[in-house]
Amino acid sequence: MIVVERTFAVTVAPGPALGYLTDFGNTAAWDPAVRQTTRTSAGPIRPGASWHQVCRILGVTTELTYMLVGMSPERLEFHGRNEGATCVDTVAVRAAPAGSEITYRVELEMHGLAKLAAPLIKMEFEKLGTAGAAALTTALNQLGPLRTTFAAPATPHPLMPPQGQEA
Repeated sequence: MIVVERTFAVTVAPGPALGYLTDFGNTAAWDPAVRQTTRTSAGPIRPGASWHQVCRILGVTTELTYMLVGMSPERLEFHGRNEGATCVDTVAVRAAPAGSEITYRVELEMHGLAKLAAPLIKMEFEKLGTAGAAALTTALNQLGPLRTTFAAPATPHPLMPPQGQEA
């Protein structure tokens, strides 16, 4: 079995981070191997929701069907499958002082003759894991920073003198 895991910090609060990660269709925006992810089920995203994903790894295009199988306030679990592999993506989101800490773990089990390529695929997944974590960090940080400080209003209060002037 191939296991790749990355933990990284983002500046977005856990709620918006988990909301973004719950929609597996967003993987096309940050996973360098993903070419397209399309929702195949209707209704709200909850356990049982499914997606069709097209990936390109080591020059080979492959398609998987993913399903959201577990969902809690701090954790998501997706299972993907095709004839050559089974994949489990687990995402943990924890509150951190500056936003959230994300742990993304992929467990890939190759089937049949594909097992012979496991050492090469492991090396490629390590590269993809590093690139994907960087791209996912960027995508999540674009959702907006965690607001923990008071920001001064853009226009001064009418009873306050402009900055730098005495009353």
